[in-house]
Amino acid sequence: MFTLDQFPLHFVRDSLEPYISATAIDYHYDKHLGGYISNLNTLIKGTEFENASLEYIVKNSDGKIFNNAAQIFNHVFFFNGLKNSGDGIPTEIESAFKDFKSEFKTAALSVFGSGWVWLIDDDGTLKIITTANADSPIKHGQKPLMTLDVWEHAYYLDYQNRRGDFCDAFLDHLVNWEFVTGNSKK
Repeated sequence: MFTLDQFPLHFVRDSLEPYISATAIDYHYDKHLGGYISNLNTLIKGTEFENASLEYIVKNSDGKIFNNAAQIFNHVFFFNGLKNSGDGIPTEIESAFKDFKSEFKTAALSVFGSGWVWLIDDDGTLKIITTANADSPIKHGQKPLMTLDVWEHAYYLDYQNRRGDFCDAFLDHLVNWEFVTGNSKK
């Protein structure tokens, strides 16, 4: 069984301000991530997944179990990739794209409804992809390096319907590039 304590934030809740408020983090982390954890625990009780790792569940389940497990994985990955740093995009990432920031933002704005935009390593090639709803690159054998949550609950308190502004703040001020480049070395 999973607990919120297994997935601690690696930053102080108000340290992402003014780009993401502590109130938004409270709702996003405690309510949304906490809700997925509670739902998954209920769904896996007494099943083959009851004592499995989160990644195993994401890769080997479907339906409601997959949706909740993948949302936990995706959210934890998103939160782990945040830091109020303002650091620039690493050269190895920037050079793999014509205009990384523009391409990433275009992908984020292209998601209809709810989903995610990812930077992935797909067999040695860096790509920007989107996934709908709870879908996750690890379900498809791809290696995630970075993600931006573009579900409205991720940004609505601070940005209302301005997803593009949220994406700009993320890329300009909030990406933990050490986390991203560390994922590429794993």
